[in-house]
Parts: sequence; structure tokens; C-alpha cells
Amino acid sequence: MTKVQLFIPCFIDQLYPETGFNTVKILEKAGCKVMFNTNQTCCGQPAFNSGYWKESRKLAVKFLQDFEENIPIVSPSGSCSGFVINDYPSLFKDDPVLLQRHANVSRNLYELSDFLVNVLQVVDFGACFPHKVTYHDSCSALRSYGIKEEPRELLSHVKGLELVEMNESEVCCGFGGTFSIKNTEISTAMVANKVRNGVESGAEYIVTSEASCAMNIAGYCKKNKVPLKVIHLADILSQF
Repeated sequence: MTKVQLFIPCFIDQLYPETGFNTVKILEKAGCKVMFNTNQTCCGQPAFNSGYWKESRKLAVKFLQDFEENIPIVSPSGSCSGFVINDYPSLFKDDPVLLQRHANVSRNLYELSDFLVNVLQVVDFGACFPHKVTYHDSCSALRSYGIKEEPRELLSHVKGLELVEMNESEVCCGFGGTFSIKNTEISTAMVANKVRNGVESGAEYIVTSEASCAMNIAGYCKKNKVPLKVIHLADILSQF
């Protein structure tokens, strides 16, 4: 049995806890023993993106303390995983001890679909989801972490699911953390375009691997009474 550590991002912890529980179900179905350190907190990405590097560094140091370096760390978020892997070194550039600790930890940090497909090589969980769906490529998951085919590979094995591609699936949904607050009009235009492409695809659901994108897209749909649902990849894979 493969031991894994579960890293749950803030958005899932606070807004979509069921997605966290479903991630555990999936990992256990794949034969993993899931370890969860309840002391874990935010990885520091919001503070970092807002320019509060000192505050972000404190959270980054805590992250390295909360996770063991020799056991895989799995997270249902390419955004947070990509941030830890790619941006922590800039916070530790004057501390060789923390840089080495980061190197040891980050080489064992995986986004969920990457871990399932490329490490465990388990792609079929016996899930059933009889709906037409389209997949939204989160900016950070795609460009920072580097997943694209993995979520689609997993969705292709879900019974009853029809996957259709929407136009501009790789274009940002407009969330971008504080971008949606600081540039509301631009953000709204971007999410409107994303939703329009989703509707035009004929899908019932937009699937994403990022809870923040799900919140942004679902919020727009609810406010504008668009009959398009949004769901996290983990919530589909756990339908067994």
C-alpha cells in the first residue's frame, strides 16, 4: 500500500470540503493509505501574488515543516502545487538549508490527476457520471504545473460520461486570485466568455481541477441564471 500525504488548498478546505473527502476516496480506491496533517494551513500563494513576500515566506516555511519529504504529497490543485514547486525558491534564495528542504519536498509533490495517471498508473475507478461535460484548463494547472491530458484521460474512463471540447478551453476564466477583485470588469468579461464557450459546447457541466475556477465560473452562472453546472474533477471520479 502506497502512503501519501494529502495537501488540501484553502478554497477546498473552506468552500468545497466534499471535494477534499472525495479526493481521499479516490486515493484509497487506488490503493493508497492517506495521511492528513491537520496542522497544515495555506501554502502562501495569495499573499505572494499580492506582494506580501514576508508573510508568504512564513507560510512557506510552515508548509515545509508540515509535510515529510520522503512520502508523496498529493493535492487536488495544480495551482497550489505549482506555486510550491516553482515559486518557493524565490522566498528562500538566501537560505541554502530551506532551499534544500524545498528541493526534497517538492520533488514528491503532485497534483491529483498527475499522480493517478503518471505515478500510480490508475485511470479507471469504476466511476459513473451520465452527463455531457467539457473541461476547463486552469491557467496555473496548465502553465505552472503542466497538466493537460491527465484530467481528460481520467474522464475518458468514466462510464456514461461524454467529453466535448469547448472553444478556448485554455483561456483564463478571469479569476486569477485578487485579479477578479482589482480588475472586476475585465474579470467579468473573461468569465462571461468562458461560460459562453461552455454553453455553446452543448455540455451540461464544466469540469475543472481548480476549486477557485469552479467558484468563479459557478458564481457567474448563478448570478446570470445560466443553466450550466460546474464540478471538480475529483467529484466526478468519486462517483463509484
